[in-house]
Amino acid sequence: MRFLKYIAIVGLSLGLHSCESYLDVGVPKDEVAAGLAFSDDKAATASVTGVYSRMNQLNYQFANVLSMVLPAMEADEFAYAAQYAAYDEFKANAVLPSNQFLATLWSEPYQYIAQANMCIEGLEKATSLSPEVKSQLIGEAKFLRAFCYFYLVNNFGGVPLVLNTNVDENNFKNRSPEAEVYTAIIEDLKDAKSKLLDGYPNGVAVNANGQRIRPNKGAATALLARAYLYTKKWDLAEIEATEVITNPLYKLMPTADMNNVFLKNSDEAIWQIQAVNVSGGRNTWEGFLIVPANIVTGTPLFRLIPNHLYNAFEAGDQRHENWVGMITTAAGVTHKYPYKYKVRFGVTPTVEYTMVLRLGEQYLIRAEARYNQKKYNLAQDDINDIRERSGLTALSLGNADAAVREAIEQERRVELFAEWGHRWYDLRRWPSVSGEADKTRADDILPALKPTWKSSAIYLPIPSDAAAFNPNL
Repeated sequence: MRFLKYIAIVGLSLGLHSCESYLDVGVPKDEVAAGLAFSDDKAATASVTGVYSRMNQLNYQFANVLSMVLPAMEADEFAYAAQYAAYDEFKANAVLPSNQFLATLWSEPYQYIAQANMCIEGLEKATSLSPEVKSQLIGEAKFLRAFCYFYLVNNFGGVPLVLNTNVDENNFKNRSPEAEVYTAIIEDLKDAKSKLLDGYPNGVAVNANGQRIRPNKGAATALLARAYLYTKKWDLAEIEATEVITNPLYKLMPTADMNNVFLKNSDEAIWQIQAVNVSGGRNTWEGFLIVPANIVTGTPLFRLIPNHLYNAFEAGDQRHENWVGMITTAAGVTHKYPYKYKVRFGVTPTVEYTMVLRLGEQYLIRAEARYNQKKYNLAQDDINDIRERSGLTALSLGNADAAVREAIEQERRVELFAEWGHRWYDLRRWPSVSGEADKTRADDILPALKPTWKSSAIYLPIPSDAAAFNPNL
């Protein structure tokens, strides 16, 4: 495998093959020649939006099921019911550098980064684009680059920071420290936020409900809030999350509509990835993989772990009633499985898109940011907004630091399960409640579930092919 050289060579051509449904204008059916990629608004738009189609075209990709099931198995959410070595390594937190899925978690984000770099450089040099389109597309490319680096740094720790198309320079780059990667993520998101539209670039105006499949200013703001939270910039995380929460384009679904949260164009959606491979009435790859063929008598292969997420929901929590599937076998054993996406196949037209960023997370980002600034009552307000939407009673914890912290962890656990690794990234970023230096929340929780747990498992190894090609890794 050519770690970056191969990616850089093919990246642009891969990015230029786009699906028409991402655009209001017709896009070329064939790949656009690199020299024409930024010659006019239509070609430039196709060059950038092609990456979204590639992100969700096939199953078992970084941008769909792998970023759902692998970190969930690394944490304490659910596990695969059969033996499968590639999954078992993640379940045991003993991933080998040769793992096929590990290679995908590494290589695909770098492919999209290479495409984004080429688009940024091409767009900045372009002279025949309308200013509005040029600004929006640069913002989208920088958002995508930041998005990919966010997952690379949270999976692998320090990674090579590739911000241009210089192949010779990039092929043998050293790993940059995590702090440096986060600095680049935040700078990209700040710049993207300044360039992206308030509404959605496919003709959707603020306050109108429509396709949310290309990033807008709200998407950049939401991911920036998360990046500030992860880097402990509590005041800035609160500011950015508040901006999203008060944006009239987004609203929490009421309790009666909990099953509508993950539908395409949901009011809670900030950014979704459109279903582009819908053969046989398939909607999302997540639903196709997780939902049993028969939800009455079938056997789910991905099952919530007993004594962990299986039992984590309070009585009356509508998230459990609406987002957890249950099947009881003839022997009387009840299996639970993630059921946020309802469609396995056979549903046309498409009703579900892959949810990437949504409003519920922003309330919990702000709650955690406020808690860390000792704004206990305000943090509880955010927690209670999520709880009351879920059919639960409000909490009244006063200034009890530990109780508020525990409430934030609980709400993040049951609100964001089976979504983009939130639980796993929380366990690895939060310090141990023991106060022991260099220990994380993962060290508190996972040893009881995983007898071979090691603290170093919060990082994945570099894939063997990448390390063999670039000895500096």
